[in-house]
Amino acid sequence: MSSTPSSPAFNFKPLLISNMVCSMTMMAFIAVLGPIASVVGLAPWQAGTIATAGGVLWMATARLWGKRSDHHGRRTVLLQGVNGFLLSNLAMCALLILSLQFMPSSVLIFLGMLLARSVTGAFYATIPTVGQALVADNVQPAQRTATLAALGAANAAGLVLGPALAASLTHHSLAAPLYLIAVLPLVASFMLWRYLPKQAAQAHASRAAIALHDPRLRGPMTVAFVAMLCVAIAQITIGFFAIDQLRLNPTEAAQAAGTSLTLVGIGLILTQIAVRQLNWPPKKLIRTGAVIGMLGFASAAVSLSTGMLATSFLVVSVGTGCIFPAFAALASNAVEPHEQGAAAGSIGAAQGFGMVVGPVAGTLLYSWNPSVPYFFAALLLGVIAISRI
Repeated sequence: MSSTPSSPAFNFKPLLISNMVCSMTMMAFIAVLGPIASVVGLAPWQAGTIATAGGVLWMATARLWGKRSDHHGRRTVLLQGVNGFLLSNLAMCALLILSLQFMPSSVLIFLGMLLARSVTGAFYATIPTVGQALVADNVQPAQRTATLAALGAANAAGLVLGPALAASLTHHSLAAPLYLIAVLPLVASFMLWRYLPKQAAQAHASRAAIALHDPRLRGPMTVAFVAMLCVAIAQITIGFFAIDQLRLNPTEAAQAAGTSLTLVGIGLILTQIAVRQLNWPPKKLIRTGAVIGMLGFASAAVSLSTGMLATSFLVVSVGTGCIFPAFAALASNAVEPHEQGAAAGSIGAAQGFGMVVGPVAGTLLYSWNPSVPYFFAALLLGVIAISRI
């Protein structure tokens, strides 16, 4: 088990800011993808495929970035990833801006966007993966959950702020948010280059990397997959649920979904701030969060009003806000210093897999009954709560 000494002088603020900014970028793009897709002639399934492509490449590359940071140092690899994210995101926004002006073939737009979003997702994978490894390098095991909760709060802030900024700019034009999305990662790149300390981890080129199936990571990876799967199920089904179960028209359903997801972001921020003060061990946080999340999903499944649905999702966010920093800390505490990057990459791969499977599972379950996806998520979290992690 890792026993890396604490480094109180290490400044994590640049990492927090870059996490928030890059999360804002990713979520702002998702917020405007649907309206832009309809204007340039993309079908809903094409927009969904573009959105999913980022998660697929995140899953596929997270371990590669983690292992690379074990060999070449965290700061170097993190800067490579953020700069790659900046350039690929810039290319993606430029493609959409030109498409809105010149309206080329929808097939060309789709293929170009699919490629650009895939590359963007691949580079984005460095940010949570190497960030978690950087925490492990500089924070003692007992304090890692609190530091990872701070990173989670920064990501959640981006989840809330990104769509809000994008929505406010659409009043000018559909292209206006794209200009913001294109330049936001530049802030992250500058903050990391200028202010991230250079006391990154030592390279460990002579050591073998940790295996994906390592039994020490089986529990944390399972929790990571289930947690992200449940979140993805909620995101993909909430709009449909509001229409079919609450009998709202599409405009009202979109507003209900937006309110609920905004509360989720706020709940994640506040919960992960609270987790920093609790100083509970990771397993206790996971079990507590799983029970809370289970109750929230069960309540959502039987919701009869927008208020009840929004409140249920707020409860879900409290549960997941406990779980997310805890499984990352659990994985980090289970491995040695030279394995931290690969371990963080394994957790990232498990989360990415949940992002890919969740929308498919959610829509299939929804076709049986609108409440089934939420009962299924509650069941999975219940199993996590009583299992040996």
